[in-house]
Amino acid sequence: MADVLKYGDKVHLQNGWDNWKGGYLDTNSGDPNASGSKYGVSTASTPTRGAGTGTWEITSASGKPVGAEVLSGDAVHLLNGWDNWKGGYLDTNSGDPNASGSKYGVSTAADKNRGNGTGKWRIFAETSTPTDSKVREGDQVHLLNGWDDWNGGFLDTNSGDPNASGSKYGVSTSPYIDRGTGTGTWRFSKA
Repeated sequence: MADVLKYGDKVHLQNGWDNWKGGYLDTNSGDPNASGSKYGVSTASTPTRGAGTGTWEITSASGKPVGAEVLSGDAVHLLNGWDNWKGGYLDTNSGDPNASGSKYGVSTAADKNRGNGTGKWRIFAETSTPTDSKVREGDQVHLLNGWDDWNGGFLDTNSGDPNASGSKYGVSTSPYIDRGTGTGTWRFSKA
């Protein structure tokens, strides 16, 4: 049985596009189009493209302590490990004109509360074994953004990212759980 995720765990997030070939969530370069952003976010072919760029720490957005189990439906913040954990918090910011069917662009921000819920993500697991609401490594999950009372869209891969060296696909949010087969589906593995 796979390990249950806990708050404080360092993880990689792999995208389900093209039979899990969508890449790993990664910070990469700046994002000049997003006000208040720190780094751009794309996927990379491996979770270790740069030192910590593909590693994220799960922290609670509702006050659960470090070591508590992550449950489907929990609201979380995801802190990036680049530059000794100074990569910023996963965040929605502005539109993404390069991505067809996207809702908002995704970048990191220095503050986990940059905007009204922009740095909050609700984890929804498709299922788990056993079916006890706990999120485990390898479970297929969807991440809904908290902007505008949870109307920020689902984390999604979409098109290329010409601004990010070494990137595989751009990342934005979508109004759909899975805009394309697997584009909005992710799975965690511990780093």
